[in-house]
Amino acid sequence: MEQWWTLAVDYLTSPQALSALKALVKVLVGLALGRLAGNGLARLFAEDDAQRAMILRRGALYGITGLFAASALMELGFDLSVLLGAAGILTVAIGFASQTSASNVISGLFLLSERPFAVGDIIRVNGTVGEVLSVDLLSVKLRTFDNLFVRIPNETMIKSEVTNLRRFPIRRVDLQIGVAYKEDLEAMREVLMEVADRNPLCLEEPAPLIIFQGYGDSSINHQFSVWAKTEHFLDLRNSIPIEIKEAFDEHGIEIPFPHRTLYTGSETTPFPVQQANGEADSPASPTDSESPQPR
Repeated sequence: MEQWWTLAVDYLTSPQALSALKALVKVLVGLALGRLAGNGLARLFAEDDAQRAMILRRGALYGITGLFAASALMELGFDLSVLLGAAGILTVAIGFASQTSASNVISGLFLLSERPFAVGDIIRVNGTVGEVLSVDLLSVKLRTFDNLFVRIPNETMIKSEVTNLRRFPIRRVDLQIGVAYKEDLEAMREVLMEVADRNPLCLEEPAPLIIFQGYGDSSINHQFSVWAKTEHFLDLRNSIPIEIKEAFDEHGIEIPFPHRTLYTGSETTPFPVQQANGEADSPASPTDSESPQPR
């Protein structure tokens, strides 16, 4: 035991122990300065941009910490030129072995430079809709509305159609509305405009729009489009259909359901309609014992 204690004391009082302590202090100082510099740059240059703030914070942390780590290795006696040469060879080997990762890194650089979306935006990619949590060199992380974590490789993001649902400050709500053929279309248009005017979430500019869609099987179809701020889109999308239904009921405007009429020709007798118990629900024809012949 005394021998081990003597060896420990000799090591702690040796120049190697002092170098190791200096290296440790340099690494800790580098981490602290990297965090401080990253937070300061994020607040100074990217106060309202979460994605840019994250990039600046990580870049400052990794860069400053890497410099202090290199100085710590030199303090311990490592030859950085040999390490850099080995790192270059290793990088080339890894690049050939992982071409997919390299493609994702290059795609990530394109995403960071093009910036089609930012952290906090709501995007849709291949049917997946979610909030952007981070944009990294290899992948983009999303959180869906049902609180699921989705990781999408950057190469997929570059090759796919990406829809940013929060890029612009306003969005349009499109509603498909059908009214009965007997209704006054001008009165219907006035009622719809009154509904949009009373709803506080509808914007006056751009103005609401009513577009004729065509004559349907059971109704005359229109598209009713109103604009709202992006943050109020879902609220308006859920509230205005209720208001339209109430206004139509108040003014006696019918929203028809599909109607179907069956006939075999102008000279044929009507079809007898029977209930499940076999009793006729409508008067039978004088020749109800004979079925209509197909024409």
